[in-house]
Amino acid sequence: MSEPSKVARRRSAGMGFIMVAVLIDMISIGLIIPVLPPLVGSFTNSAANHTLAYLMVAFAFGFANFIGSPILGALSDRYGRRPVMLIGFCGLALSFFVTAMATALWMLVAVRVVSGAMQANASVANAYVADISAPDERAKRFGMLGAAFGMGFILGPVMGGILGDIDLHLPFYVAGTLALINWCYGFFVLPESLKPENRRPFTWRRANPVNSLKKLSSLKGVGPLVFVIALSGLAQMILQSSWVLYTHFKFGWGPKENGWSLFAVGVMSVLVQGFLLPKLLKIFSPQRLVVLGLLSSTVTNFVWGASTAGWMMYAIIGFNLLGFAVNAAMQSLISNAADASTQGETMGAVSSLNSIMAVLAPVVGPGLIYFVADLPQGDWRIGAPFYFCAALQALSLVFAWRHFARTRPAATVAV
Repeated sequence: MSEPSKVARRRSAGMGFIMVAVLIDMISIGLIIPVLPPLVGSFTNSAANHTLAYLMVAFAFGFANFIGSPILGALSDRYGRRPVMLIGFCGLALSFFVTAMATALWMLVAVRVVSGAMQANASVANAYVADISAPDERAKRFGMLGAAFGMGFILGPVMGGILGDIDLHLPFYVAGTLALINWCYGFFVLPESLKPENRRPFTWRRANPVNSLKKLSSLKGVGPLVFVIALSGLAQMILQSSWVLYTHFKFGWGPKENGWSLFAVGVMSVLVQGFLLPKLLKIFSPQRLVVLGLLSSTVTNFVWGASTAGWMMYAIIGFNLLGFAVNAAMQSLISNAADASTQGETMGAVSSLNSIMAVLAPVVGPGLIYFVADLPQGDWRIGAPFYFCAALQALSLVFAWRHFARTRPAATVAV
């Protein structure tokens, strides 16, 4: 077998390994989504206090992740992706088991700080994919990784909703067990992707979250895309932090109904990123796909907020087909702007930027719900977080369109 064939075979095998690791990781995370807000609510005595308590729990994770992500990303550039991912799996397992046994709200806040600081698996997984992919393969490969994330959200929330109907604590024990299984898989099976010649020393200056964001914005071809990442990321995280509270207050949904709705989101994510993305990339460049996807997401968020019946949420999920392709297209543009020795730092910076948004999201999303939580069920004003998300997506669309209009369009990515 020729050397290029051997390299291609190793890259293909490595992609399979990382997709399995991400799938298990996302199932474990997805398990807790329908049940974490109700668990937080068990320590409160009113809808308003419930919203504020959930805000604190979400804020704790986002702030710690903002500080930790660039550090772990820089460490992965020095020591490799595999050991940093193992740290993340340990952090998740610890978080889930302690959450299951929590007897007070402060325990939930404290454990989310620890897990946020240790958990940077998404950014390291993206760096892993960049390590094993040629530049013209990355959009497709990031789509495949996104499909693994989506599959986790197909299985996880449904399982969490069903288990949460039995006992609110049960999904956390199951999620912790899956995180431990993933640690074993990573330790015994997952190969390292970063070549020794592409490693570089760790420095605290590069690991500084503010400095890493400055370097990200200075990458050639990125520039204003940092604002697109920030604004669209904030919209997505407001949606994530508000979904369960919004559907509960507006439609009276519980863990089971929310589990099935997130199942639908996962199905669309897998369908688009795992199967339709290669076809879309033959029709649109990544730049155009970003613009069209942001336009679709703007409309989707507004209509979600205005929905008057639960079934409408499902119909709108199906409408937002192009919106599910935005992240993979953006990841390929950012990754291709970085060199082989800085993929971990670059993806860590993107993760850190998203973490800033994760800090803001629970303040904005549940914060807006706080003012409308006591309105009658079905009131259109309960959709306030989604109207705000629509405005953020519209603004990110403007930044993206202006940036791409000023730069020479790239050729359609080969797949």
